[in-house]
This record gives sequence, C-alpha cells and structure tokens, in this order.
Amino acid sequence: MRIAMVSETWAPDINGVAHTLGHLTRELIRRGIEVQLIRPAPQAPTRAEGMTHELQVRGIRVPRYTDVQLGMPSRRAMAALWREARPDIIYVATEGPLGWSALNLARHLGIPVVSGFHTNFDHYAGDYGVGWMKKPVCSVLRHFHNRTQATLVPTAQRAAELKMLGFKNVEVLGRGIDADHFGPHRRDGELRRAWGVSEHQPVALHVGRLAQEKNLTLLAEAFDAMQRSQPDLQPVLVGDGPQRAALEKRLPTAIFTGFVDSDTLARHYASADMFVFPSMSETYGNVVNEAMASALGIVAFDYAAAAEMIEHERTGLVVPFGDERAFIDAAVALCQQPVRYAQMGNAARLRVESQRWSHVADQYLDILRQTLETAHGKPQLSRI
Repeated sequence: MRIAMVSETWAPDINGVAHTLGHLTRELIRRGIEVQLIRPAPQAPTRAEGMTHELQVRGIRVPRYTDVQLGMPSRRAMAALWREARPDIIYVATEGPLGWSALNLARHLGIPVVSGFHTNFDHYAGDYGVGWMKKPVCSVLRHFHNRTQATLVPTAQRAAELKMLGFKNVEVLGRGIDADHFGPHRRDGELRRAWGVSEHQPVALHVGRLAQEKNLTLLAEAFDAMQRSQPDLQPVLVGDGPQRAALEKRLPTAIFTGFVDSDTLARHYASADMFVFPSMSETYGNVVNEAMASALGIVAFDYAAAAEMIEHERTGLVVPFGDERAFIDAAVALCQQPVRYAQMGNAARLRVESQRWSHVADQYLDILRQTLETAHGKPQLSRI
C-alpha cells in the first residue's frame, strides 16, 4: 500500500499532531508500507526518515505562533509527484491551505482521502475572544471533512459530538503510548535535586503549550491553592508559548523548563508526583497518556483523553467539564494525600501499558483498507 501523508505540521514541531503522526508513520514503515510526506519546509533544513518521497512546500508563519506555519497550496507540485508515484490513498491531517489543496487535487484525480480531526479550531474561537466565529469555523470544517471518505477522531466522545454537528463517516482511531520510554523507571533523583526538592516533597507537573487555549488561568489558580494547603509543593511547567512570561510573573515559585527533548521529558514526568491538566480545548491530549504511563496522580476534566482513559478515583481524578471549583478542590485534596496519588499513579500505569502504537497502526490500516474497498471495490494496491 502507498499512503500520502499531508500535514502542515511534522517533527521537529512540538505538538500533538506531529507527535501522533510521527509514531503512526514509524509503525507503518516498519510494516513495509510506502509513505509519502507532503509538508511545509521546516526552518532548519531536514528530511523525514523512511519516506519513499517527501515534498516540501512553501510555508507561512502564523501570527503570535512563530513556530507554527501553514503550507501554501501546491497543486502543481503535488500533481507532479502523484503522476510519478500515485498513492492508493491520501491522509490529510490538517485543514489548512495545503490540506485543502491536497483534497481538491485528490478528488480531481479520483484518489480516496481520509482526513484527521486533530485540532478543535472551532473551540479556539471562544478562547481568543471571537466566539461569534465558532459556527462559521465549524461549518467550514464540516464541509472539508464531509468531502473525504472518512474522518478520524481519537475518542468516541468526540465522534458523537461531530456526528451531532453533521459530520459524516466519522471513525474512532485511538492514541498509543510508548510505555517503555515513559515510565516510573525514568525517575531521576538528580533532576529533583536540581528542582530543589527532597525525595518525599511533592512535585506537581504540567506539560503543554503555554497558550491561551490551554486554560492557564485555572492552572495558576490550582497551583496557588495547592501551595496554600501544601506549602512545600513545587510546581513544574514543561513547555513554552506566548503566555509564558505572564505565567512566570503569576507563579514566581514555579519552575519553567521551556520545551525539552523526548528523553528529558520522560525524566520530568517520572520525577514528578502529580499531573495537573486543566485544558478544555484538546481533541485528545497525548500528555494524559504520558502522565499515566509515568505513574502520576492526575487531575483533569472529564473530557478527551481523560474521559477515555481515566477511571475516577482509581486511575486518576476527573471532574465535570467546565467545573473549575471542582477542579481546584480535587487538585488540593490530591496533593494532601501522597499514598492516594501514588496508588492512583500505579493503577494508571497498568491501565495504559497495553495502549501500544502498534495496535493503533493496525486499526489505522484496517480503516484505510475498508475505505479503499468501499471506494473502488477491492482495488489492486501498489504494494501490500
């Protein structure tokens, strides 16, 4: 099988879409699948590993998010590539100009397309004070995805929401975790000493982009309340973004690490004790799986990955979506009970150990094969 991946973000970008596509693609290549990649040219010249073809197009930076770019429409370049090596199926991961261009060309050429709903752009409208745009954005997204043969979402909850909004052919494709990479075995006493904490002093961690849509005001309020009830608690924030400077002023005793590499990230997770995640804008939230694999006690809203993966009071704490008072109360109660968060962390680790990316890749290929059979009636693939 030959798959063309079209995405406006890819490693070394640090975000959930690039993270998911990187893991998924590595599993596909291990199975002998031919993968083409079409993406904006990265700032530092580099090529993705294992691709049979890679087309890099011109990109433009997004205002206020200089590390994020959109790929420009590139119909001619894609048409030349697909004349040379026609894919059996195309996966469009992002709904930017490059994604629209790829979808339009694929429909013209009669190549089936599966799309991914990786980012809740409609939700972001409210986060950035333009709530009136939510319905128009949703309408545009619905039009885009309904022109594809299937739309993949990471949770059953999100699938049900999109179906209610008129999205068709929605399929659930879960997310995996590398439980060998993330785990309590990565706990690092030297790192904790660098944070200035003893072995039994509680550390509350947050991992994610420091941006407005991540509900960081609630994060700061939760950390404040936790420190009032547990004065020796140390907050640690991993990640960067436009809200970092404001948060550093708001949380003067917190440790801010910026973005870190994958090995360092695993050590940070394992060296903490609790994970505090107030975001309400995630399509999934891979960081929840990473925190669970690292055996952390978790506080999150009953939403996205947390709703799918966490059993309340057993593998973490989930509170009703949007109930900020309940979120703060849960975080405060948890930080006062080290035995409880240790027990929940151990149970969380057991819960996610079987969520391997290899299983996700198998599900992904099943969906693509079913799509091809529906579109062409058991087609002759380029390579199986």
